[in-house]
Amino acid sequence: MMKVLAFDTSSKALSVAILDGKNLLADVTVNIKKNHSITLMPAIDFLMASVDLQPSDLGRIVVAQGPGSYTGLRVAVATAKTLAYTLNIELVGVSSLYALAAAADFDGLVVPIMDARRNNVYAGFYKNGQLVKADQHMSFTAVLEAVKAEAKVMFVGEVDNFRDQIEEALPQAVILPVLPSAYAIGKYGQSLEPADVDSFVPNYLKRVEAEENWLKTHKEDSTADYVKRI
Repeated sequence: MMKVLAFDTSSKALSVAILDGKNLLADVTVNIKKNHSITLMPAIDFLMASVDLQPSDLGRIVVAQGPGSYTGLRVAVATAKTLAYTLNIELVGVSSLYALAAAADFDGLVVPIMDARRNNVYAGFYKNGQLVKADQHMSFTAVLEAVKAEAKVMFVGEVDNFRDQIEEALPQAVILPVLPSAYAIGKYGQSLEPADVDSFVPNYLKRVEAEENWLKTHKEDSTADYVKRI
């Protein structure tokens, strides 16, 4: 079976897992605010050593591609691409929202959310583990409006700041704070076609505020790469 390294640094939490096919060999999830650029590789090295694997044993990298933290996604994607290049192995990207939705065993609509500030969220919409509407950046008011007709709804992920709004608008909804699961994306990522490593980029869904402010004062092509321009 294929050995898979999966990781997610798209939010405050860091999640890393090593799989042998669908079987979990080792995983770690840390939910404290630390710089993922400092903690990710030591976490990977620790898990690899724990299960007596060498980098050459890996057959695929699965990474949470976004949406989420701008810095966290850049760290994850840069690390994933470097490992895939160096080891000459496959790379697959999975939605960061799937990493939250997969934690829910629920007969109804599962809505994973990540706090995007100012009452905005990154939201996904899943039924039976399948995406039913594309991941979006939207106001939380719009999320509530989009799901109000659903008989059964569960909100998962970064729900704490939205609990009062959910309980007022949808008192029947289930609310479940969960952390991302690298194991879940590692399993799912084995069913996907490998990405082109060279063109693989984070899926931000929305420009970061600094980029939006920069574009307001510059009249260059808005489709150009902000990072390259500065």
